[in-house]
Amino acid sequence: MTPPVLAGVDGSPASTTAARWAAEEALRRDAPLRLVHAWPWLTDGRSAFADADALPAAAQQVVFDAADAIRRRHPGLAVHADVVLDAAVDGLVAAAADAGLLVLGSRGLGGFAGLLLGSVSMATAARSAVPAVVVRPGGDRDATVVPPEVVVGVDPRAVNEAVLAFAFHAAGLRGARLRAVHGWDLPPAFATVGFLPSQPEVAELQELETEALSLALAGWRERYPGTELVEQVGLGAARTLVAASRTADLVVVGRRHRPHDLGRRLGRVAHAVLHHADAPVAVVPHR
Repeated sequence: MTPPVLAGVDGSPASTTAARWAAEEALRRDAPLRLVHAWPWLTDGRSAFADADALPAAAQQVVFDAADAIRRRHPGLAVHADVVLDAAVDGLVAAAADAGLLVLGSRGLGGFAGLLLGSVSMATAARSAVPAVVVRPGGDRDATVVPPEVVVGVDPRAVNEAVLAFAFHAAGLRGARLRAVHGWDLPPAFATVGFLPSQPEVAELQELETEALSLALAGWRERYPGTELVEQVGLGAARTLVAASRTADLVVVGRRHRPHDLGRRLGRVAHAVLHHADAPVAVVPHR
């Protein structure tokens, strides 16, 4: 059986957008959809601000309402609704252990209106053992501008199988082309010396990086002959990926999977793309 697509819901507009995106992804994957609402007060059954007997019903109503809305939009989709008895991040991470994909809204009901990405979404994407997609309301691509496209960030000197395999699979599901983006930075020597390189020097570095990306992707073209693969190289990793996201259906980035809580869970590029990309962003954990 295909693992379910799991979406976290909390009644916010962002989670509604995420649930709809997750439903469409479940249909692409021929997978069931599981909607989960985490309610921390249920861990002890008490709250200082509400009737304890009403809390389970309130929690269930959030996820059941979301499930009913999805069933009306997609009558043929198997939709399951659950409440987990845990804090949001811990509950969603645990619930996603058996899922094929975790989908999150960019921000929930709390926080400030100006936030681009909420703390729960950031922390959950950084800890999930399965790929996590963060969906921002209003970030859908205009389908009339360009053909469907999935964008993936690639470091040609450290190509990761899990990240590229996920990106090719996502492109195949959508009948989309895959844009492999490599953003490079100036060598540290330039910062040490304190001056910018000349245009010929930048052009030479760009050519070297372009060759490195082509070599890194040569075998992948053979493995996925049915997917159109285009390459893009630019100065600045996060900046190049964010710019490419403006016409993308999905942006794919990787993060190192850490079995412990030590060290940063998201690299600087993944962090920046999550905050600033216009398209949904898939964060793929890898060793």
